[in-house]
Amino acid sequence: MTEKPSIGESKDNATRADIGLVCALPLELSEFLGRCKKVKTYTGGRFTFRGGLYGKIRIAVVESGLGPSRAERATVALLDAHQPKWIVSTGFCGALIPSLKIGEIVVANEVTNLQGDTLKIDVGMTTDPSRGLAVGRTLTVEKMVRKISEKQAFAEKTGAIAVDMETYAIASLCRERKERFLAVRAVSDDLYADLPDEVLSLVGETGAVRIGAVIGALWKRPGSYKDMWHLRENAMLCADRLSKFLDGVVRQLHDSK
Repeated sequence: MTEKPSIGESKDNATRADIGLVCALPLELSEFLGRCKKVKTYTGGRFTFRGGLYGKIRIAVVESGLGPSRAERATVALLDAHQPKWIVSTGFCGALIPSLKIGEIVVANEVTNLQGDTLKIDVGMTTDPSRGLAVGRTLTVEKMVRKISEKQAFAEKTGAIAVDMETYAIASLCRERKERFLAVRAVSDDLYADLPDEVLSLVGETGAVRIGAVIGALWKRPGSYKDMWHLRENAMLCADRLSKFLDGVVRQLHDSK
């Protein structure tokens, strides 16, 4: 994954990253990694790692798969292997409030779970609708939230503006290990339509698309093709918006003291 050490540079230093990013699915950071140079891929500890140079900034990405447990283990593996100076939980999220639109960016200043555990994050940002940026509390759950009614109930219970399946676990680990942490997400589904039933079976725990499930969904309900195509379009939009926002985030984190 890393470059061969140059003269005077130890192999240990060459494996270290400036910024470590944790995402669940390969698609989430596909656009961002497309902006990196000398990107290499390897697997370790049942996770996929990718990394390269973003300008002169060393980037290491781990794809955790879905859920808090996998996210925590993947973050441990990333920290142990590459010792990044920052950990960023990133990828897609679901909107819990009507004002959040697909493709908009959510930065967490608090992260919580359904047990009521909450961690504050000093982000130095404020909500800016003109930039499609929302700053607020995010919720981490263990299962995909598909229905509008579920989202509304979670918003009322927790005061969160968005939901995902990994962030709290990563933030808690970073707090425990005294690692610097930030959470940046792009809204992939809003509060105006339920996700189709098939979405629950299309993506496996590891984040890999289940081809058999796709074929089965098309066989059972041919109209699901339109739903899946719409989901893909939303995902591509989110990956692009996330990539552009991470451009500034990565540079600022690298330059911070």
